[in-house]
Amino acid sequence: MATLEDKLLGEKLEYYCSSSEGEDNAEGDDADEKGGRSSSSKGKGDLTINTDPDATPAGGFTSRQQGSTNTGPKGVVKDWQRFKQLENERRDETERQRIALAKKLSMTTATAAEDEERKRQEELDAEFAELMSEDFLQQYQKQRMAEMLRQTGHNQQFGKVQQLTSHEEFLECIEQENKHTTIIIHIYERNLSACSTLNKCLDSLAQDYPSIKFAKICSSVAGMSRDFRTKGLPALLVYKAQAVIGNFVRLTDDLSDDFFASDVESFLIEHGILVDRALYS
Repeated sequence: MATLEDKLLGEKLEYYCSSSEGEDNAEGDDADEKGGRSSSSKGKGDLTINTDPDATPAGGFTSRQQGSTNTGPKGVVKDWQRFKQLENERRDETERQRIALAKKLSMTTATAAEDEERKRQEELDAEFAELMSEDFLQQYQKQRMAEMLRQTGHNQQFGKVQQLTSHEEFLECIEQENKHTTIIIHIYERNLSACSTLNKCLDSLAQDYPSIKFAKICSSVAGMSRDFRTKGLPALLVYKAQAVIGNFVRLTDDLSDDFFASDVESFLIEHGILVDRALYS
């Protein structure tokens, strides 16, 4: 029967060692008691330090370490989650490879198309360079100029300078001519050397520009004043469609006292009266 001392110590009767027993037994019991307590403490820590999956610590609890084999429902769930994770990773990698291959094929196709476009552009550039050559442009200008002259009635041929002997002929020369025809009339004075030189130049230009109507009239016949005959000659009046498009007086100021047909031609081309015959001859 347990005594009061047993109740105070909280131990079962059979574990109690009375003082009446031998000293040797007391020391042995103390060692056993310490060993039991140590073993009990070790049993309480098995949940975290036990590495043997088959070992069952005191109290009937089973510990599971991180490196142990997954068993039971929780282990199956973790294995399934890991499997799905690997499957997703493999699927993502396959998708990345497929996208990379599609991009590579797309780049190859784009490069081929760019090469084809570049070749086509080079051919167009070569054709354009050929079209823009000087010889082609001159030929094209000649054809266009000849076509324009035909359409505007410039196919009419004159070829010489017409002498106007009266004021009435002067008016008829202007009013009865085709509206597309350019008329160049020289007002001259017989005793002026510059007027004589200009008449010779116009004779040459009339042959070079047969579609242009050249004429000449003496200043006294045209009714010009003495002051004009002194200060304004030689003079050129240019008409088209009965309107004055050019009025050039005292040409010696621009051509000097010594000039030639080429100088007069360049002067009229510069002022837009003549079109360079090289463009349609």
